[in-house]
Amino acid sequence: MPLIKKEDAEDSLDERLQNQARIEELVSDEDDAFEDIDENEASDDSGIPFPGKPSKRQRTMPPWLQQATINLFYDDLVTTTSEAQQKVTAECLPLLTGEDTAIFSLNRYGLPHLRRDHHASFLRAQLERLPAQYQVIDASRPWLFYWTMAGLSFLGEDVSYYCDQLIATASPLQNPGGGFGGGHGQLSHCAGTYATVLALAAVGGLRMVDRKAMWHWLGSVKQADGGFCMAVGAEEDIRGAYCAMTILTLVNLPLELPPDAPARKHGLTTFTDKLGEWVGKCQTYEGGIAGAPTNEAHGAYAFCALACLSILDAPAVSIPKYLDVPALVAWLAARQTTPEGGFQGRQEKLVDACYSHWVGGCWDLIQAALPNSPDGKDIWNRAALIRYLLTCCQQPGKKGGMRDKPSTRPDAYHTCYSIAGLSHAQNHYRYNKDQSSSEGRLTAAFNWTASPPTEAEMREWKVDREDLVEFVHPVFVLPMGVVEDARREFEQGGF
Repeated sequence: MPLIKKEDAEDSLDERLQNQARIEELVSDEDDAFEDIDENEASDDSGIPFPGKPSKRQRTMPPWLQQATINLFYDDLVTTTSEAQQKVTAECLPLLTGEDTAIFSLNRYGLPHLRRDHHASFLRAQLERLPAQYQVIDASRPWLFYWTMAGLSFLGEDVSYYCDQLIATASPLQNPGGGFGGGHGQLSHCAGTYATVLALAAVGGLRMVDRKAMWHWLGSVKQADGGFCMAVGAEEDIRGAYCAMTILTLVNLPLELPPDAPARKHGLTTFTDKLGEWVGKCQTYEGGIAGAPTNEAHGAYAFCALACLSILDAPAVSIPKYLDVPALVAWLAARQTTPEGGFQGRQEKLVDACYSHWVGGCWDLIQAALPNSPDGKDIWNRAALIRYLLTCCQQPGKKGGMRDKPSTRPDAYHTCYSIAGLSHAQNHYRYNKDQSSSEGRLTAAFNWTASPPTEAEMREWKVDREDLVEFVHPVFVLPMGVVEDARREFEQGGF
C-alpha cells in the first residue's frame, strides 16, 4: 500500500474515530423519526446538498440502516472480533447515515458523488517513481500494471496512450520459456502472467505476448488431477485454474495440451480435462469455495471458481454441473455485512471494499446460472454496496483513491476493485446463449452483454448518472470493448 507522509494526515479519519462513541450510542430511536419523502419528487428539492448540509432525504434511512435492524445484530458477548467490528461500524455509520458529509460533494439524494477525477489522478500517480518502501511488492509489479490500467479504463479513461510504455516495461518480465515473472529475473507465475496479459489487453498491447511459449508454459503447470499450479513446482489452487483459463482464452491458445506437458503422462490430453471436477472439490461444507480442496472458504476464491467455470461453458450449464448452487448462494449472501452494506471475504471478518468485486462480481455469474432467474430481480443488495463505496471508501482530500474502509489508506488495489464493484452494482450483465462457435476455442465467456440502470433504478439506488462507471466484463474484469477486441485479434488462432 502506498505510504503517505504524516503531514498529509488530514486525509485520515483515525484521529476522529479514536474517541468515537460505541455503536449503540450513535443512533437513538428518535433518529428514525424523519418525514418520509417521495423519491419521485427529487427534482423539487431545494437544491443539491452542500458539503456538510444536513439532508432530510439522506436521513430517511434505508431498512438496513434503521436502528431496529441494527439492533438485530447486536451481541453482548465481547471478543476481539466483536470489538473490531464495533470499531468499524462506529467509523462507518456517521458516513452511511449522512451525519458526516462535510468532506464530500453530494448528489441530489445526499450521497457523495464519485470523485472520478481524483481517483484517476491517484491511479496515474502509481505509474510514476514510487518510494523505496515499494520494494516489498517487487514480485507483484504486474499487478500495478493491471490495477492502474484497468482502474483508469473503468473510469472511462483512454489508456491506449500507455501501450508502448507498458510493452517496454513488461518485455523484460516475459521469460523465454513462456509466461511472465513478477519482476526482473523472476520465474513465470500464473498471477503475474494473468495481471500482465490483462494490462496489455487494456492498452491494446497483446501482440507482444509470445503465445507459443505461453502455451508450452501453461502446459507445464497443468496437473494430473485437473487443476493448475501457480508456477512450476508451486502450490495448486483455484487462482491458478482461473488465471490459466483466462490467459488461454483471451489469446486463443490451443485447448490441446502441448506434447511436453507432464499431465499427458497421466492420460490428460486437453487443458479442460478434469478441471470442472477439480473446481467442484474446492466447495466446502459451508457452501463457499476454498483455494484448494479441504481449505477454508473465501470470497475471492468463489469468484475464481465461478469465472473459471463460466469460461468452460455457459454458466447455466457448467456452474450447476460442478457446484451446489443453493449452498453457494446462501454462503455468498451472508458475506454482505450489516450495517455497512459492503462485503467481507470470510465469515466473521470485517467489511473490505475489495470484495465489492470478489464477492459482488459473483452475482452476475450466479444469476446467469440459476434456472428461470427472473429478469431484473436481484438476490443481493445493490443499493447497500453503492452507498458503502461512495460514503465510506472514497478518500477525502486532494489525493483521491479508494480504500478498504474509512480508517485505512487508499491504494491501487482497492481503487481498482472498488470501481469494478461499483460497476457490478450499477449495471446489468446478461448472458446470451452461444451465437457462434470456433473449433478448438472456448467461446462461452464472450457471450455477455451489458446495459446501464434505468432512471427508476438510479432513484432507488440513489446514484446520479454522472457517477456511473464503465461496463466491466463479468469474467475477465476488463472493459467489455477490450474483451471483444481480444477475441477479434486472435480469432484465427494458430501461432
